[in-house]
Amino acid sequence: MARRIDVTGAGGVRLAAWEFGDPPKSDPAQNGSEPTIPAQSSGGGAAPDGPADPDRTTGVLLLHGLMGRASHWASTARWLSGRHRAIALDQRGHGQSEKPPQAAYTREAYVEDAEAALEQLGLAPAVVIGHAMGALTAWQLAAKRPDLVSGLIICDMRASALGAASQREWADWFRSWPTPFATLADVRKWFGEDDPWVERPNPARGEFYAEVMHESTDGWRPVFEPEQMLKSRETWIYDAHWEELAQVRCPTLVVRGLDGLLGRAEAQEMVRVLPRGEYAEVADAGHLVHYDQPEAWRAAIEPFLDGVLTG
Repeated sequence: MARRIDVTGAGGVRLAAWEFGDPPKSDPAQNGSEPTIPAQSSGGGAAPDGPADPDRTTGVLLLHGLMGRASHWASTARWLSGRHRAIALDQRGHGQSEKPPQAAYTREAYVEDAEAALEQLGLAPAVVIGHAMGALTAWQLAAKRPDLVSGLIICDMRASALGAASQREWADWFRSWPTPFATLADVRKWFGEDDPWVERPNPARGEFYAEVMHESTDGWRPVFEPEQMLKSRETWIYDAHWEELAQVRCPTLVVRGLDGLLGRAEAQEMVRVLPRGEYAEVADAGHLVHYDQPEAWRAAIEPFLDGVLTG
């Protein structure tokens, strides 16, 4: 069961937020349907359709990475929903959120969207958990609006500038995709085995990308526009983001997979720069830490969450 909750982001862009835990008893959903519920404009952890359960008043906002979608957080959100109100956001240009061609795909827009989601969903002050681009959005939000963020988890995102060569590599990579894919099995095989960026077979990676495809008249294509992804990415790769890290005042956990994109030395430097930083790593995991190793991911973040959410 998943409930969609509509949020209005920066510039009026319509965003889809998703609650993957068991719905309240008053929820009208039946037979696995996914109702659309307007978000409240304010609150203190209250559910959109009524007062929050006293045992689930702590809010958690989950932000996916570039090309991702809220459903990639489903396992984590359901685990959290046992004690807390956890909602994952389809960010602009992603998932079922709006993808207007002329919309801003800037850092400021992504941060303002997350800010709007926290306020309209009544989650704040919340723990914000972000993966990759979503993690950068999360720590920029925490620096900008410390009143909205009580804790932060950064999953496999670098603070250093990546540079122009990285952007060219990504543009070439998008062009190499053999779209349209004839079947979802072809999607899983290409991203899990045949993609030149795959060093060894990775079924979880294939499943990850299968979730961001939709069936069109000529086959399976991504739900996002690659041009918008490149536009989103170019707003952060040329700059370093250490200054915003240093401005984050809430407890923060930096998590990396041993085979991920964030190296150990840089991760530990991020922890040092953060005023209240902590460090965790997950063995046998790559960039998609939370997705390909869900149990180890939960074990890595649970002690931190226990301290923040119950403290």
